[in-house]
Amino acid sequence: MPATKTAPKPRVLKEMPQNVAELHEEKRLVLPYFSRHETFHPRFGWLKKGFDRVSQDPDVFSKDDATAVLGVGKNMVRAIRYWTSAFKIIKEIGKERGKNKPCSPLEFGELLLGENGWDTYLENPASLWLLHWNLLKPPCSAATWYFTFNYFRGGSFMLEDLIKDLMDYKERTFPSVKAQEETIFRDISCLIHMYVSHYEVNRPDEDTLDSPFTQLDLIRTVGDSKHFTFNLGKKNNLASEIVVATCLEFAAMTQPNLRTISMTRLLFDHGSPGLIFKLTESALYDAIEKVSKSNSDVSLADTAGVVQLSFNKEPYDLAKTVLNKYYRSKRGK
Repeated sequence: MPATKTAPKPRVLKEMPQNVAELHEEKRLVLPYFSRHETFHPRFGWLKKGFDRVSQDPDVFSKDDATAVLGVGKNMVRAIRYWTSAFKIIKEIGKERGKNKPCSPLEFGELLLGENGWDTYLENPASLWLLHWNLLKPPCSAATWYFTFNYFRGGSFMLEDLIKDLMDYKERTFPSVKAQEETIFRDISCLIHMYVSHYEVNRPDEDTLDSPFTQLDLIRTVGDSKHFTFNLGKKNNLASEIVVATCLEFAAMTQPNLRTISMTRLLFDHGSPGLIFKLTESALYDAIEKVSKSNSDVSLADTAGVVQLSFNKEPYDLAKTVLNKYYRSKRGK
């Protein structure tokens, strides 16, 4: 049904950090970075290009010929550097300050985009889900993205709603950060263009190029281009193995000494696959059940009425095993 001008106001979770201990934990999970993307959302080919060039030359982004090497303008050079770092494909190294820091590929970048990587040229849409997860998992250097997927709730919403609640979050969590409303707006606009296909087609041609992440169909327009909603539930191009691997990573990050984690935590905890992928209980349950049929190290357990994901091996290693098997099966087709 088309949205009206009185669309329901989204609400922010009541579990917003309240005391010093909670704020310290929040700052460990998300870094106070806003609008470092130069207003550019990730474009097709950028992540692969950034990874390859850094693999060849750690100083590529700071050299005078960076624009020629990367084939983009100066602002886009900075955007590529930011996004490849934010997705944890590369990292800055050394003691140099700011823009002069050299960079180095990270393990995730090698596994996904390396010469013999899982999906070297990002041809499988499932890899975009893995990247989406990697962007948001701690430490997350895209604060607006972290807030939007972890805290923001409600039905239909407008940009103004998200701006107001994000400003409140920033003031509460990072009060010393000088991010004005205009900066917050640029961040939110970039996020919407990243996930919503053909949003604001009256913008300049360069700004209307779709991001590959529109394929995830995580955020949709409702009625008109001013209202948005999250797409909750099962996603057609989200592989069950991606869901299970991220659940295992989340378990390793949040309760490293255990071999089970409740479905409730996987669905509703901040930073969980349930929130990051906007899954329903049935969608999460189906994904785990599917993987468990071909992997005896993963199962669903019901203990005293509490349904849990159970696993027999170290979760990070098991997550990598699940992904290796998944991508091998895709290359074999």
